[in-house]
Order: sequence, then structure tokens, then C-alpha cells
Amino acid sequence: MAIIITDECINCGACEPECPNTAIYEGADDWRYNDGTSLNGSIVLPNGNAVDADEAQEPLSDEIYYIVPDKCTECKGFHEEPQCAAVCPVDCCVPDDDHVETDEELLGKQRFMHPED
Repeated sequence: MAIIITDECINCGACEPECPNTAIYEGADDWRYNDGTSLNGSIVLPNGNAVDADEAQEPLSDEIYYIVPDKCTECKGFHEEPQCAAVCPVDCCVPDDDHVETDEELLGKQRFMHPED
């Protein structure tokens, strides 16, 4: 399951540098699949969607920090717990019920984005 940042976010930015997948972005900032990953060019994501990893994507929020579900692995393969939730001073990094994944799926995503690890 991916993590989501709720609207209680105070935009402190503590979470962004903690994400090993670079899945967290400041509100209104474009994002890319290749940010902080080994992904490049035309790829097919583990969920079957074909995308250009180098192409800028629309922000998922214009107001608060946000997490890209396709890049979030709950820090599986890197840490024991989601680092965004561990450092959030207002506890607004919570499980996203709209993006439920097993540990195996999360680890598969991690290996897909970081095959060299």
C-alpha cells in the first residue's frame, strides 16, 4: 500500500529528503519516474502502464506535498518503516487505502526502480 499525505500537511518539507524513491514532491512541482530511480525512456511499469520515465508529469497536488503512488514502496527494501511517516511532525503521512499492495508487490516495485541495489 502506498502512503498518502493528508491535507493536514503543514508543508514543512521534512518528508521529501527521506524518501529513497524520490516519490515525494512539493505541491505544484512536476514529477518524473526517473527522479531518483534507474528508470529511463519508454518503460512498462509493474502495473502494466506504459510511460516515458523522462517526461514531466502533472503535480498530484497544487497545495501540499504529495506522494506518487507508482513510486512509493513504503520504504520496503530500504527501511523497516516508511520514513516520511517517521519524520512527519503532524502525522499526516498515512496508508493510502486506494493503493493497497502486498509486501511482495512493494519489493517488486523497489527492485524495478533500483535494480542495482
